[in-house]
Amino acid sequence: MREFIVEADGGSRGNPGPAGYGSVVIDAVTGETLAETAEYIGIATNNVAEYRGLVAGLRAARELDPTATVHVRMDSKLVVEQMSGRWKIKHPDMKPLAAEAARVLPAAQVTYEWIPRERNKHADRLANEAMDAGRRGEQWSASASTAELDAASSAKATATADSRAATKVAVGWATPADLGPPATFVLLRHGETPLTPQKRFSGSGGTDPSLSAIGRDQAERAAESLAARGTIEAIVASPLARTRQTAAAVATRLGLDVTVDDGLRETDFGAWEGLTFGEVRERYPDDMNAWLADPKAEPTGGGESFAATARRMAVTRDKLIAAHAGRTVLLVTHVTPIKTLVRLALGAPPESLFRMELSAASLSAVAYYADGNASVRLFNDTSHLR
Repeated sequence: MREFIVEADGGSRGNPGPAGYGSVVIDAVTGETLAETAEYIGIATNNVAEYRGLVAGLRAARELDPTATVHVRMDSKLVVEQMSGRWKIKHPDMKPLAAEAARVLPAAQVTYEWIPRERNKHADRLANEAMDAGRRGEQWSASASTAELDAASSAKATATADSRAATKVAVGWATPADLGPPATFVLLRHGETPLTPQKRFSGSGGTDPSLSAIGRDQAERAAESLAARGTIEAIVASPLARTRQTAAAVATRLGLDVTVDDGLRETDFGAWEGLTFGEVRERYPDDMNAWLADPKAEPTGGGESFAATARRMAVTRDKLIAAHAGRTVLLVTHVTPIKTLVRLALGAPPESLFRMELSAASLSAVAYYADGNASVRLFNDTSHLR
């Protein structure tokens, strides 16, 4: 399943006044811009323009792939909170627009996140291009748009300024702006199952094995170590049995509840489930070779490609960062999701997945900052198991 990011914005020069919106659809894995849309809508309020931008962005995503999951990012707190169901929609102009947005795609396919305005520059520039065109008595033209280039140039300038500020701080010239505490994900791979020591493919499409006796002991040791650190504020787990059992051991020790998130599930390995690497190579050599060479290749029988897993993990990551800003959260998950989060944080290529060793019940950690940067702080720590 493909996963898109929709960034949308709207503006009004007068509120109400001449108004326009802009929307962009982005591939969640590659960051590639897949579609842009903008329109001058005449006299309207900011909120109406923002909702019109949301509707247009969702429709553009649906045209690309009606089955895709979509993560909407907007700097309108009102629209995000209303579409997420946390705020009531009272204004009569908003209700039909919100209903229209809700009808574009099934609710289960769409999530929402508020972002600061400086992180929504592409859509903001599209909206301003649309308003500028309206002032000239024209409509926005995609062929004449420079919004993406302008946003990229602005981001580069910001990054350069941040780099210079960091240099000044290093030599004692200035104090850096406080970005606040990061959202830190402590990544715990589940304990062993009977399939783990045999190195058999065990994804989300197999028998869903439970922890072995060794795996249960590993979960308890991980729980003891995490309790000693005392920093975990929430626990989120994959829906599979082995992760829920591992998470339960930690939750009992820490006195926390466990939230289950399907986005943290392991890759579906299709017909390879339960087989060793050697058995797969013997039975499906061509499929195995393609899978090793191309992240878009699926395991035999319609499993999930690494590219699809990465798209899913990027959307899940962004959703959890928004929900747990400034907090330390334990994510109890699997080999591929953890490696993928680390790969994305490092900006490493897909083939790096084959160059990481991740042991059962190991701990890793990634911190995500408000400026969009990430820092890998720990990887494959098994000291608590010795």
